[in-house]
Amino acid sequence: MARIPHETFTCSAGCTVEATLTLIGGKWKGVILYRLLTEQVLRFNELRRLLPNITQRMLTNQLRELESDGLIARKVYPEVPPKVEYRLTAYGQTLKPVIHALKKWGDAHVEGDAHKAQPVAG
Repeated sequence: MARIPHETFTCSAGCTVEATLTLIGGKWKGVILYRLLTEQVLRFNELRRLLPNITQRMLTNQLRELESDGLIARKVYPEVPPKVEYRLTAYGQTLKPVIHALKKWGDAHVEGDAHKAQPVAG
């Protein structure tokens, strides 16, 4: 049974983490946001080349969700064939430290440094 997320995120301190993960969670959103952070502007096919394991349908869905959430902007140029570009919005840019922190943690984890981490006393 699928878990139904909260409609508002005022339930507890951890709900704000859930709110963030709702916006950027999943297999592809974080990677799409990272690519737009590093490349600034990308066309649909450029994103497909950068993410070779994503299907066209999944990329389209993820881009629509990110656009709907106000994290990316889609610009369509009136030409044939249509040219569409994606970039982060100002709101999406506020995720820069979050995405970079995820990348830094991932780099350490992939390099095998994860086992060196000590538990935080609390």
